Amino acid sequence: MQKFNDAAYKAELKSKVAALKKEKNAVIIAHNYQRDEIQEIADYRGDSLALAQTAVRTDASLIVFCGVHFMAESAAILNPNKKVLLPVKEAGCPLADMITVDKLKEKKKEHPDAAVVCYVNSSAEVKAQSDIACTSSNAIEVVKSLKQKNIIFVPDKNLGRYVQKNVPEKNIILWEGFCSTHIRLREEDVLTAKKVHPQAEFLSHPECDPEVLKLADVVCSTGGMFKYVEKSEKKEFIIGTESGMIYALIRENPDKKFYLPTQHLICANMKLTTLGWVLHSLENEVYEVKVSEDIAKKARKSLEKMLDLSKK
Repeated sequence: MQKFNDAAYKAELKSKVAALKKEKNAVIIAHNYQRDEIQEIADYRGDSLALAQTAVRTDASLIVFCGVHFMAESAAILNPNKKVLLPVKEAGCPLADMITVDKLKEKKKEHPDAAVVCYVNSSAEVKAQSDIACTSSNAIEVVKSLKQKNIIFVPDKNLGRYVQKNVPEKNIILWEGFCSTHIRLREEDVLTAKKVHPQAEFLSHPECDPEVLKLADVVCSTGGMFKYVEKSEKKEFIIGTESGMIYALIRENPDKKFYLPTQHLICANMKLTTLGWVLHSLENEVYEVKVSEDIAKKARKSLEKMLDLSKK
């Protein structure tokens, strides 16, 4: 019996994907939390803001979005004339599921003078009910740009608390949502990692608990982490975000060392996408993400406001 050769199998899949991309004028966009093998074949990699900007700029007629549903949905909203595919239709986001349109409408009635800022980790329907969207990299900038003092910030409470700390002149009305991956990082994990790696700086994503953020040398988005590490003279870093970031950081900074403070920083939804699913998606052009025009039109306004602000 011939022994299975995983390396040869993956090489064959990559070759087929490359050929189909060219044939179908397709582009592969991957979030920083994707599997290493997916990041390897991606034409563009980045955080939510960078990928939203990339989706708008690309000339490709077919976008294969390797991430989770709300990301592909946002790409579809911003690109109504392009086909956007999500390789694994079950790839969702527990944080995005923690808010519903009905509950948001109730909150808006409670605070009629408040602006609604929605984190991109939310559904198209929630974006349609919001004044402006934001990502972890521009949340502070977005909130500062609004004339309203009262801000309903949905759905991540930790990112909302981080914004409140940095924009004290605003009154942030928090939603009780959280990232089920970042919430696993505990204060004791960071303290242990710092003891094991005393020369390392600790970089934390703002979705982590406040107790964790207090221990951080730098709090920033995944895109911000890349920029910081590139410019830093330090050689060692403890990375407080999803494990997929380590591959990308090592790739771009081979002379530096990176450590995870815990092995539990894994987003199961992000890891659903494999080479096989990407090939299947390209071959059969599935699973297309569609948003009804009435919802898309309203949601597009909140996303475009965010992107316009980020251009300034």
